[in-house]
Amino acid sequence: MEPYDVVVIGGGPGGYVAAIKARQLGLKTALVEKESLGGVCLNWGCIPTKALLRNAEVIRTLGEGKAFGFSFDTSSLNVDYAAAQKRSRQVSGRLVKGVQFLMKKNEVDVIEGTGVLKSPTEVTVGEKTISTKNVIVATGARPRPIPGVAIDGDLIISSREALEMTQLPESIIVVGAGAIGVEFASVWNAYGADVTLVEMLPTVLPLEDADIGAELEKALKKQKIAVRTGTRVDKVDTSGGQVTLTVSKDGATETLTADKALIAIGVTPNSEGIGLESIGVETDRGFVGIDEHMQTNKPGVYAIGDVTGKLALAHVASAQGMVAAEAITGHETETLNYSKMPRCVYSHPEVASVGLSESEARKSGYEVQVGQFPFRANGKALGLNDYEGFVKIVSDSQYNEVLGVHIIGPHVTELIAGPTGMLRLEATLEEIAHTIHPHPTLSEAIMEAAHAAMGQAIHM
Repeated sequence: MEPYDVVVIGGGPGGYVAAIKARQLGLKTALVEKESLGGVCLNWGCIPTKALLRNAEVIRTLGEGKAFGFSFDTSSLNVDYAAAQKRSRQVSGRLVKGVQFLMKKNEVDVIEGTGVLKSPTEVTVGEKTISTKNVIVATGARPRPIPGVAIDGDLIISSREALEMTQLPESIIVVGAGAIGVEFASVWNAYGADVTLVEMLPTVLPLEDADIGAELEKALKKQKIAVRTGTRVDKVDTSGGQVTLTVSKDGATETLTADKALIAIGVTPNSEGIGLESIGVETDRGFVGIDEHMQTNKPGVYAIGDVTGKLALAHVASAQGMVAAEAITGHETETLNYSKMPRCVYSHPEVASVGLSESEARKSGYEVQVGQFPFRANGKALGLNDYEGFVKIVSDSQYNEVLGVHIIGPHVTELIAGPTGMLRLEATLEEIAHTIHPHPTLSEAIMEAAHAAMGQAIHM
C-alpha cells in the first residue's frame, strides 16, 4: 500500500479541519482518533457548554417576567437540570455525526485508536504501522489539576465530569475564574446552586483587559455568585464527604466548604506517550514547538492546536490546521498573528475581545488612547432588557490605529468578528467610526466607542 501524504493524529477541531483541508489540496489523508471525532470541543467542551448556557439564559429570562409583562406561580416552575444535560449531549452528538459525514464526503480514512510516532514517517496504531510522508500532531490538551490534588471525578471534578453531571449539588466551588470557570459558574448559578468562584490572580478573566474583569466580577456578585479574587488555594480536604478548601488572601485564611469542587485552572498538553521524545521533537513544558508553518524541529512533522500552547481555542486550532495542510502542499501560507485572534467567554454577561488590552498596549510602548461606550445608552440593549457592560477600544494616539477591542454585555460573542477583521486590516478609529452600523443594533456600540476614543462621542 502506498504511504499516505499526511496522517493527522487527533480528530478535534484542529485535526479534522486539517484533514479536510489536506484532502481538498489533493493529499491522501488519514485521521487517527482514539475516542470521538470532534475532540474535546464538540464532545466535552465548547458545544455542550453552550447548550447548557442557552438553558440558563432561558431560566434567567423567566425570572424577568415583570419587565416583560408576564407572571406565573414560581412554585410551579420546575427546572430540570437532567433535561438540560440531555439536550447538551444531543446537540453534541448531532455535530459529531456531522464530522463523521464530512470525513466520508472528503474521503479521509478514519482510523480508530491511539496514534504513536515510530519515526517521522511511521505512525503505529495498536499493532498496525502506517507509512506517511507527513504527520500533523493534533492531540490537544486535558484539564490541569492543582499540584498534589487528584481529580477523583466525584468530589473533585474537571470540566468533563461537570458536563456529565445530571444532577447539581446544592453547593460547588469553582477554582479558576478563566473562561471555563465563569461559564460553569453562570450555568449552575442559574439553576440555583450555591456557587463560589476562587481565582488566584487579581481579577476574574485575568488574561483579559482589567476593566472587563472588574465589570464581570461586579455582574457575577450581583447574581449572588461568591467571588474570591486574589485568593490562593492552600489545602484541599475531601475526608468528610464534602470538599473543604483552605484559602488565603493578604495573609488572612478562610475555609470554604461545598459538595463538589470544579478545578478549572488551565490545561496540560497531551504530548507524552505518542513518540515525540523518541523521534527528537522539541517540547517546552510539554507543549510542542512549531514555526510559522506549524512545522516542528523535525521536517515533515507538524503540530497544531492546544498541544502547541499558542492559544487554547478551537478556532485557533482550525486556523493552524489549514496552515499546516497548505505548508505541506507548498502553498504560500499566512503567518498567524495570535494577538489578533478573537477570544470569547459565554458567561452572563458575555465577554469578547481581540487585540491588545490597555495594559499590554502601554507595555508595548504605545501612546494609548481609550474610548468606551456603555450598553445602557444603546437602544437595542435597552429593548432586550439586557444592558449591563460596555465596548472598550484601545488605540494608538499617534496614528489612531485600533490595537484592541474589548466587549462585555449581551450577545457580544456575535459582535467580535467585525472588529477582528478591522484589526487584521489595521483599521483606524476613523475607519470604524465612519463605517455605517445598522440601527438599532448592539453593534452600534462599537462605532460609538470609536467616536468616544477620538473625543467625539455622539450618544454619550
